[in-house]
This record gives sequence, C-alpha cells and structure tokens, in this order.
Amino acid sequence: MPSSVAIPFTMGPALLFCPADRPERFGKAADRADAVILDWEDAVAPADKQRAREAVLAQQGAGGLEPSRTIVRVNPVGSPDFELDLAALEKTPYRTVMLAKAEDASQVKALEGYRVIALCETAAGVVNAASIAAQPNVVALMWGAEDLLASLGGLSSRNDDGGYRAVALHSRSAVLLAAKAAGKEAIDAVYVNIPDLDGLSAEAEDAVASGFGAKACIHPNQVAVVREAYAPAPEAVAHASELLEAATAAGSGVFQFKGKMIDGPILKHAESVLRRAGR
Repeated sequence: MPSSVAIPFTMGPALLFCPADRPERFGKAADRADAVILDWEDAVAPADKQRAREAVLAQQGAGGLEPSRTIVRVNPVGSPDFELDLAALEKTPYRTVMLAKAEDASQVKALEGYRVIALCETAAGVVNAASIAAQPNVVALMWGAEDLLASLGGLSSRNDDGGYRAVALHSRSAVLLAAKAAGKEAIDAVYVNIPDLDGLSAEAEDAVASGFGAKACIHPNQVAVVREAYAPAPEAVAHASELLEAATAAGSGVFQFKGKMIDGPILKHAESVLRRAGR
C-alpha cells in the first residue's frame, strides 16, 4: 500500500487531460503541460478501458511519465471499473489520483494512501464538498460543469452568451470555498469550446483572480492561454518583492508602503504573486 502522507498539491497551473488509451499522446502531453491527467474515465469508451489501463502500465520505466507531474483519473467508486483501476494503479509509480464523480468522504477513503484530487461534478459532490475536502489524503478539489448539470437533469451549464448559469457559478464557488477552507488547492473546470481561446483566457483570468490554483485543459492549444493568465506581469512581481522586503524590515503589524497602509491580506496577495512567478 502506498504511503498515506499527503503533501500539498503543486502541479499547475495548466493540467492537460489525455485519453489513457492513446499512449502515443502521453509524451506530447507531458511536454506541453505542467501536469498530465491520464484519463481512465470519460475520455475512454467502455470497451477500451482495459486497454487504457494496460497502456499506462506499459509506458513505465525510463520512457515513462514523471510521477510528480502525472495524475490518473479513475472511474467512480462503485462503478464496475473502479476496482480494476485500483488494481492497475497499485502497479504504477503514480500516486496522485483524480477521483471522478466524488460524492462523499467515504469514497475518498477507498483511495487511502494516494493523494486524491476529488472531482465534484454531481449535485451530491458539490453539497458534500466540505466534508470531502476535509479528508487527510485529499490534496485538491476540482469541479466539473457538464456532468453537474446532467446530474441535475439540466441541459447546459452555460447561457447563450457563453457565461455560466447561476447554478454552475454557485457550484464553482462552493467547491473553491470548500477547498480553501480545508487548506487544499482548487482546480477550475475545463473550457469545452476549444477554438474560443479568448473565452478561455477570460475564464482563466477569472480563475486566477478568484483563487483557483490551476485550470484543467482538454486540448494542447489551451495550455499556453492558461499559463499566460496565471503568469504575473513583471511589474507585479517587482512590486510584490519590494513590498515583502518592506514588510520584513518593518517587523510585524500594519505599516506604510509608498503612501498606503499595508496589512495581512495585502501581504498574502503579494505572496501569491511570487508563487505564481515561481519564486
């Protein structure tokens, strides 16, 4: 059984889904993205799931993907494929798992010993997001819009103008708040309109501003857009560095910097800017 220690989730900001039955794409996905999500669930037809598991097992060794940058999405707990996924997973070096359609804390316990990204993409998953996030082996929560609306009996997560419907926005916020309240990372849902890079850019910028630590992609062309949204401008990095140096010199408490009063929340924002800059 793998170690049960869950260290913070630091993969990102651009996570790229890759169908696990397409091993010829594994290396290309790893080259393009910050982390690869090898998908044993929705991206693979039922008849091809065993072949997908075998493809992941076959690419191990010197030519395999780096475990620290690889996530495996498994089928939902209770589905016919979950136990088969788990048996295959134990034979791999990959220890970060995305649990599809996570709906309660007990399901996460079935992956004890793995670092779990719980994908809250049903009504039950969103409602129970806080208890799921509280599990020790959960390192992040992600939400999914289309499966969520399907679980509600809805037709589409977005309005005609491309923006999310109110229920989708509520769910997005609920998952983000649950993750951050538990000290875990939050991952924003995929943007399914692949040619609309402007729309993706606006949504990724909102994800950054809202506090999501990463965004999932479904096409390699989306990666650069997400990375650009997460990369702070050079002047923002310089300002944050100068501000934190001033905070160190001032000691503790509120202090003045360039004519403005600085307190804890502003310093946390500066720290976030430097983290996104890789400093």
